[in-house]
Amino acid sequence: QVQLVESGGGSVQHGGSLNLSCVVSGYFFSMYSLSWFRQAPGKEREGVAGIDSDGTITYARSVEGRFIISLDNTKTTVALRMDSLKPGDTAMYYCAADPQPLGRVGELLDESKFAFWGQGTQVTVSS
Repeated sequence: QVQLVESGGGSVQHGGSLNLSCVVSGYFFSMYSLSWFRQAPGKEREGVAGIDSDGTITYARSVEGRFIISLDNTKTTVALRMDSLKPGDTAMYYCAADPQPLGRVGELLDESKFAFWGQGTQVTVSS
């Protein structure tokens, strides 16, 4: 049974930083594509950042230059470093994984492409 477990969420002030982590387990092979999504109250879920095993990285424009996604050598843990946080970043953050390569433009930020999801970790940024 595939499990994705996120951690690292919390409450910070405007301009603060957080490090999110997602550990993937239960899959015989390594996941090829891993991404972070977020959903704010009353809004649709949106892609934030994605990375694949070839090193392709994609960021949403709203977080580019502030967030950094990384994948460990075992390809089982994907992290999201978030700096210069804004109140608009407040949301539930979800980790997603898929065993298929999602290297086409936009695919790493397309939730419909991902088979496995975590339960989410809350990020709250106060002004």
